[in-house]
Amino acid sequence: MYNEPLRPQFHFTARAGWLNDPNGLVFFDGVYHMFFQHNPFDTKWGNMTWGHAVSPDLVHWRQVENALHPDRLGTAFSGSAAVDWRTTTGFGEAGVPPIVAMYTSAGGTSPESAGQPFTQSLAFSADGGKTWEKFAGNPVLGHIVESNRDPRILWHEPTESWVMALYLDKNDYALFTSPNLKNWTRTCDVAITDTSECPDLFPMALDDDPAHVKWVFWGANGCYLLGAFDGETFVPEEGPCRLDSGANFYAAQTWSDIPEADGRRIQIGWMNGGQYPGMPFNQQMSFPCALSLRSTPAGVRLCQMPVREIECLREDSVIRTDVALLPGRLLDALASELLDIEAEIEPWRAKAVEWSIRGNAIRYDAEKHLLSCCGKEAHVDLAGGLLRLRILLDRTSLELFSGDGNVGFHQCFLPDAANPGVDLVAHGGEARMRSLAVHRLRSAW
Repeated sequence: MYNEPLRPQFHFTARAGWLNDPNGLVFFDGVYHMFFQHNPFDTKWGNMTWGHAVSPDLVHWRQVENALHPDRLGTAFSGSAAVDWRTTTGFGEAGVPPIVAMYTSAGGTSPESAGQPFTQSLAFSADGGKTWEKFAGNPVLGHIVESNRDPRILWHEPTESWVMALYLDKNDYALFTSPNLKNWTRTCDVAITDTSECPDLFPMALDDDPAHVKWVFWGANGCYLLGAFDGETFVPEEGPCRLDSGANFYAAQTWSDIPEADGRRIQIGWMNGGQYPGMPFNQQMSFPCALSLRSTPAGVRLCQMPVREIECLREDSVIRTDVALLPGRLLDALASELLDIEAEIEPWRAKAVEWSIRGNAIRYDAEKHLLSCCGKEAHVDLAGGLLRLRILLDRTSLELFSGDGNVGFHQCFLPDAANPGVDLVAHGGEARMRSLAVHRLRSAW
């Protein structure tokens, strides 16, 4: 197990069965918790249950007992979790803050819940996430419209209240506040063009300046708004913008309760649409990324880069500097299933530079300033004349980040045995590889 031919080796997959949206991401007592939409009985979507995995480092995951199961209100659709440090809910035991999860009870998605609407429910753990109990008073928020779902909860310290972002219908979301996660008041409506499902809401310091904070309102397809938030009302100021330009990145969520000493905003998404024929599992997560908010020539933008913990998987490295890339001349092929690549390329006289990574094309058109990956493309301006790239390669996925991560691509693929290597070629003139570090990775399993 965990070494099947198409099993990703440093991206999370369920032991068996179907996986989609990450849910309830929370850090508590030295452990990262990741819940996820899960079908324990089949490799196809259905029987939505909250699967559960834990990790000490965001790299090595251990799947544990499923946390939330279908009941008379519906199957357990997506949601979020946070530590109730002030025990506002009254859950748990004295002196031990409970972890509280809010999720959608998806009525009508199982025979037991026939005729029930979509509502929002609570569950809690009094033992650090090991076991879970549903609130006897569920649902805590009744049906509003259509298949309203995917509650994202957070504690807003300045107003000493809980906030929930909820998807309603079409491109519409709403914000609610509560003193105890049980009684909710609707305070604000938000719309994100061409976006639906799985909201996230979080603050980010612009250019690492804690005096200049903007709030991010996120939708499932990676589109987001930047604005101001006072604990009740979100006021959009910029956007919608899009973080990822690839084909396989959806329903991303950030971790709650990361310690202040760490300070990172860490995000993971579902790499939707991958193919895993003949495998006991279906679908995979992206590799966790640390987010930042940067001033760019295009405006203020979110950026994403793989978390530093990936370095624990590095086995050996190939380091090169100042290598000429001539037209038609390939960089020596590097054959490996698992790679972490860092490169700085000066296009110089070349019209384009192109990678072939296990048969997948990454191309930078220096004349049009377009970076493309597996058929998807985005505009990328050079910084100081250099194209900076970070590439993660696993058995069935490729993740590409340029610059500070303001442009990214998440792509799934089926490996081709006829194209096992990694090559780089310049087109139309000479280019220079100013620096290259290729790190071979070991399996996280």
